[in-house]
Amino acid sequence: MAELELLYRERGEHFVRVAAAVAGEGEAGRDAVQSAFATAVRKRASFRGTGPLEAWLWRVVVNEARRLARERRTLPLDETREPSTNGRPHDDLGLRAWMATLPDRQRAVLFLRYYADLDYRAIADVLGIEIGTVSATLSAAHDKLRIALREVR
Repeated sequence: MAELELLYRERGEHFVRVAAAVAGEGEAGRDAVQSAFATAVRKRASFRGTGPLEAWLWRVVVNEARRLARERRTLPLDETREPSTNGRPHDDLGLRAWMATLPDRQRAVLFLRYYADLDYRAIADVLGIEIGTVSATLSAAHDKLRIALREVR
């Protein structure tokens, strides 16, 4: 329990940023992290201890963020609403919008790598995929974003 609390205190904002990216909105990311940590506390006994606790927790957070994203997709879209920037500087290149168009796995791998700063092995563990799949997925995401940026320019 103390380890979970320490992870929440030290890495909470990293979890929120990734969850927000996966879920598609900052507030949904916060909800996902809160729910994921509550689940982790309840299901702590299911952690087998074969890997780092943080990797197991990332899996719980990403799964919850994906669940919230699926729920959001079933809601009617408000086309007049501007995308949330969460108090961050304006995105002149539209990178956030382009990232939102990536398939779920590509978006998750991208954020786990660059926002959560996880290595390929940890990402593979979190998403339940092979390391080679992480590499290929990250490469495909880079390619799509590179093409989108060329179109903008």
